Amino acid sequence: MRKTKVHSDKAPAAIGPYSQAIATGGLVFASGQLPIDKATGEIPGDSIAHRAHLCLQNLRSIAEAAGSGLDHAVKTTIFLTDMNDFKTVNAVYAEYFDDPFPARSTVQVAALPLGADIEIEAIFQL
Repeated sequence: MRKTKVHSDKAPAAIGPYSQAIATGGLVFASGQLPIDKATGEIPGDSIAHRAHLCLQNLRSIAEAAGSGLDHAVKTTIFLTDMNDFKTVNAVYAEYFDDPFPARSTVQVAALPLGADIEIEAIFQL
């Protein structure tokens, strides 16, 4: 099966040897998106809600670059360093997805790259 690299200039560049996303077999596999503000290149410190919005906006940009969109998400995974942020992140998440919602996992992790407290990855249909 052929795979195609997906890249969006509207989302932060990968910070390591990986692609923002790969399209193959009618699906787009987006790498985890940190809450990096594309304009500043920084992770803002103001609120988990703002950082969740940034993660989802970055995912939307990547999905759109692939010819898909958040409405075509079939699976997401949210990584949090503090599960106490779950309720706030869940409220933000609900602003981006409609019923039928994608399948989702949310896990607490010890640490994330660049000191982030949230990361979100997704799989989209083309």
